[in-house]
Amino acid sequence: MNLETEWDKVFPKSDKVQHEKITFKNIYGITLVADLYKPLEIKDKLPAIAVSGPFGAVKEQSSGLYAQKLAEMGFLTIAFDPSYTGESGGEPRYIASPDINTEDFQSAVDYLINHDDVDSERIGILGICGWGGIALNAACYDTRIKATVTSTMYNMSRVSAKGYFDEADNPKTRYEMKMAINNQRSIEFGKDEHARAGGVIDPLPDDAPFFVKDYYDYYKTGRGYHKRSLNSTDGWAVIGGLSYMNQPILSYTPEIQSAVLMVHGEKAHSCYMSKDEFEKLTGDNKELLIIPDAVHTDLYDDLEIIPFDKIVSFYNEHF
Repeated sequence: MNLETEWDKVFPKSDKVQHEKITFKNIYGITLVADLYKPLEIKDKLPAIAVSGPFGAVKEQSSGLYAQKLAEMGFLTIAFDPSYTGESGGEPRYIASPDINTEDFQSAVDYLINHDDVDSERIGILGICGWGGIALNAACYDTRIKATVTSTMYNMSRVSAKGYFDEADNPKTRYEMKMAINNQRSIEFGKDEHARAGGVIDPLPDDAPFFVKDYYDYYKTGRGYHKRSLNSTDGWAVIGGLSYMNQPILSYTPEIQSAVLMVHGEKAHSCYMSKDEFEKLTGDNKELLIIPDAVHTDLYDDLEIIPFDKIVSFYNEHF
């Protein structure tokens, strides 16, 4: 495993934190690679947060920015590449799995609980975009997680099976999608590499919907482009997303007892997903925060818009 040794993030390196690259294995034996951030001075054991997302991004993008900022604010954090993507292991490449991706978050919790600088009773997770839904799914199962924050959340099972805005929510369309994917499986049998579905469209059509332009502005420009990001380059494997369509996540969100904060932009095309999932949550330790005028990718990297003070106070309240 050849890991990048130079700083290759899309955001500047902070002089207020310590940084190192780490590895750990999930329960399936896949080695995950992460960036660990912590304050320069450590007097007592620290609360810790595992961060990942967006779906198809890498730790050098938004998740790393969140992790570094939260470390500046007193937490030990890790931003990890999910299985089969970025610098993390797993073959074949560029495959997604609701089970394995949820396990990725849980294995990150395993790592943090056993870190010498971490207070094992104060562990949280934070998921961005599609990894917001996966974080919420992990909170359904992992009782060690004391607080979960989702930012500009996607439910990847919902969008995989029903399309954007649920516009493909009918059996005929789903059957056609499944048939195309399964035909591709037949073609690729015995091959070491798989056809890619394509990342964010480039060049950008003049008539592209606003949310596509929003993604382009982050993933395809100097603002957020990274060579290992699937969204910036050739995308997921064509056959890689079938499991999200057939195995819905978030089946047990009403049973989450730990604290949850869901953050979304008012003008984000995806805002309906956070609103709908929030309605399923129970208990007085759940909050939905809608950021006025913010679009989806504003919560990827805009430090003036991402409500870090609120996120930190939420974690501290519930740890």
